[in-house]
Amino acid sequence: MPLEKYKQKRNFQKTPEPAGSPDAVRKSAAKTSDRFFCVQKHLASHLHYDFRLEHKGVLLSWAVPKGPSLDPKTKRLAMHVEDHPFEYGTFEGVIPEGYGAGIVMLWDQGTWTPQTHDVDAALKKGDLKFTLDGYKLKGSWVLVRTGGWGGGGGRSWLLIKHRDEWSGELDITEFAPLSVKSAGDFENILAADKPDIWQSHRPAKGGDAGKMLEAIIRKAVALKAGTTETKAPETKAKPSPAKKPAAPRKAAPSKKASSAKKRS
Repeated sequence: MPLEKYKQKRNFQKTPEPAGSPDAVRKSAAKTSDRFFCVQKHLASHLHYDFRLEHKGVLLSWAVPKGPSLDPKTKRLAMHVEDHPFEYGTFEGVIPEGYGAGIVMLWDQGTWTPQTHDVDAALKKGDLKFTLDGYKLKGSWVLVRTGGWGGGGGRSWLLIKHRDEWSGELDITEFAPLSVKSAGDFENILAADKPDIWQSHRPAKGGDAGKMLEAIIRKAVALKAGTTETKAPETKAKPSPAKKPAAPRKAAPSKKASSAKKRS
């Protein structure tokens, strides 16, 4: 059954994520061109990028911990996860609790074209070559299943950029960090929802992700309040009370004055 694993992991009474409609699956499965792709930047227990390719009515999905790289020498680990519904491709928002709790940003989107006539055979072989035409990611790429490296029982793949006019050493995740849907950052997405949604049980508590989430929550609260303050106000030491000025001392008489007084 399509999306069975996806639905088993989620409570759609509590998450704003789409459940996936049979009609959307049928329409997507009937497409033979202009296949959709997207990359969602997801701050959950750890920051990662979800790479998704439309195929047969669903979004094939891989979690890329460090995000895509435009450098052909850099091979990014991509962990194959459950298929997602086609409607998920435009999702951006806050998952309050449960599986994947955190903030989701639509980081890139566009179309993809397989460089093979048989996508299923390429996936089974573990070597899928394709071309992307997105806002940030373009040109020729490949997903290659690893031979056990990275663990995961066959779920471990590598996302690699082929050398072409769109490749280079530019760190695209640093150069273009914002949403292609809202043009905002994580704090803007959270501010549009409820910045205080995680008073307790934050999805990321320690490490770099925890520090990042703490700063994002602080910025979101300030944005929601209509202020620009992003840091907690500093506590200044109270000034000590001013001391009373000491009374002026009388000058002692000089020796000449004392002797003159005696003679008179």
